[in-house]
This record gives sequence, C-alpha cells and structure tokens, in this order.
Amino acid sequence: MLSIHTLSIAAEVIIVLIGLAILLFKKRIIGLGVALTYGIYVFYDIAKFTHYSINQSLLYGLFFIATLSMLLVVIRIYRTG
Repeated sequence: MLSIHTLSIAAEVIIVLIGLAILLFKKRIIGLGVALTYGIYVFYDIAKFTHYSINQSLLYGLFFIATLSMLLVVIRIYRTG
C-alpha cells in the first residue's frame, strides 16, 4: 500500500510536469516558477523519504528560493488577472 508521503511526492511530480507544460506550451513564465518551487519540494521529500541527510544551510536556501519563486508567481497572476 502506498503511503501518503509517496502519494504526495507523486502529486508534486505531476505539478512540476504541469508547470513545465504551462511554460513550454502556453508560453507563460509562471509555469517555470511552479515547476521550480515544486521541483525543490520533490527533492526535499525524496531526500527525507530515503533518509538522506541534507545540509541545513542548503535546505534553508532551497526553501527560500522556492518561496521567492511562488511569491513571483502569485504576483504575476494577480497582475494579469
């Protein structure tokens, strides 16, 4: 039986792919932000799932990038309506 953590990682991967599709096929830059943010989440969750130790400074840096990425996405969505 699949765990909720595994299902969450699978959903995050699907979100990354949809973000890339938005970027490539719809030509909307927000797709890059979505893909980047959730790509970082996938990396973190897989590392946690496999019990890989992540340097805390790297982890904080990655989460900061993910947060900034999503901030830019929501600002862009707000501005374009």
